[in-house]
Amino acid sequence: METPHLDLPVCDLTRRSVRVLQKRANGFVDFEFSVGWPELTVELAMTEADFQAFCHTQKATVL
Repeated sequence: METPHLDLPVCDLTRRSVRVLQKRANGFVDFEFSVGWPELTVELAMTEADFQAFCHTQKATVL
């Protein structure tokens, strides 16, 4: 039995990005994070300091 060929979009797992959604009065930042496909995201929240460290560690581009 032959496996059908799927044309999947290219995924570069080194491509990481964040999109800030909101900076709250309590010091938290709500943001979306993606790896590979920018349209596939997870929503996260962390303090500003943790957010900056996260972006640095992940080498994420801020959109």
